[in-house]
Amino acid sequence: MTGMLVVTAVPAEADAVRAGLVDATVTVAPVGVGPAVAGAATARLLALAEAAGHPYRAIVSAGVAGGFAGQAAVGDTVLGTASIAADLGAESPDGFIPVDELGMPPALLGGGSVVPADPRLLAALRAALPAAKAGPILTVSTVTGTALSTDELRRRHPAAVAEAMEGYGVAVAAAQAGLPFAELRTISNPVGPRDRDAWRLHEALAALTEAAAALH
Repeated sequence: MTGMLVVTAVPAEADAVRAGLVDATVTVAPVGVGPAVAGAATARLLALAEAAGHPYRAIVSAGVAGGFAGQAAVGDTVLGTASIAADLGAESPDGFIPVDELGMPPALLGGGSVVPADPRLLAALRAALPAAKAGPILTVSTVTGTALSTDELRRRHPAAVAEAMEGYGVAVAAAQAGLPFAELRTISNPVGPRDRDAWRLHEALAALTEAAAALH
C-alpha cells in the first residue's frame, strides 16, 4: 500500500499543497472542477493504483473554498466533519428536498447526500492543525452568489463552515474504494453576493501550503 492521495480541483491548488508537504509518499493530483469530474477522475486514479498493486491508504480533497460568515473567515483553514451534496435533490413548492428524502431505494443512493469524514483521519488532521475550524463542508455545482441563496443554505445547513465544488464527489469515490476520506480547505472568500474584489486567493493558497504539512 502506498501513501496518501491528495486531490485538488486546479493545478494552482496542487502546487500550493506540494510546496508544504513534508512526506514524500503523499501524491498530489489536480482532478478538475465540480463534483462529477472530480469524482470520476479520483475513481480512475484509485483504480489504477489498485490495479498496479499499490493502492492508496487514504484520500484527502484539498483546496480553497468560500467560508460562511461567523464560521470561517478569509485565510482560515477548515476541516470537513462531513462532505454534503448541498444541491443534490429536488425543488418543491415547500422548498428543497434532499435526495435522501425523495423515496428512492437506499441502494440507488450510494452514501446519500452526506458522507462523513473518516474519524481517525479527521482526528489526526485536527491534532496537526489545532487552529482549524471543523464542521460540514458543502459541495455545490453552482457557487453561491446571492444573499437569498446564501440564507437558504445557512437555513438548511446551519453548522456548515464552507462551500466548495469537489468534496462530495471525491468522498463518494473514496467510499466506493473503501478508503478513509477527509476534506481540507482554506478560505479565499466569504460565501454570499459575488464580489471578486473580496477574494483573497493568494492568502488562501499560502494557508493551504502551511496546512499541507499535516498531510502524511
